[in-house]
Amino acid sequence: MSRTQLALRVGDLQGSIDFYTKLLGVEPAKLRPGYANFAVTDPPLKLVLLEGESGQDTAMDHLGVEVAETDDVHAATRRLSELGLFTRVEDDTTCCYATQDKVWVQGPGREPWEVYAITDDSPSSGQEGPAAEQVACCTDQAESVR
Repeated sequence: MSRTQLALRVGDLQGSIDFYTKLLGVEPAKLRPGYANFAVTDPPLKLVLLEGESGQDTAMDHLGVEVAETDDVHAATRRLSELGLFTRVEDDTTCCYATQDKVWVQGPGREPWEVYAITDDSPSSGQEGPAAEQVACCTDQAESVR
């Protein structure tokens, strides 16, 4: 199983959940404070909604490829490194209410991409304190590869 991930930072989380439920024809697979994700089978897509500032326009937060296993992440890391791309590996990290192994790269327009495998569910967003409510972990991780 492999699917593309699109993570959006939205100014109206509930309105976005309602819209994407209608657009994609599926209910969110996971709902947490400031966070929702949709696991779409056809086309294979993981849509992640991260709550931003109220009223802000929706903006791309980061992109990704969800893979089935940690071995797939390690294979992607080797392949991307061999192609001369700067990679940043994060094993056993908690982000977006899941424990993950991942590797980050960035595109030519500085767009952050992650290849990741979920190894476990998590009750935590991966952030401590007030920032946890905004689920900023993904952006913080993505910023570090820029």
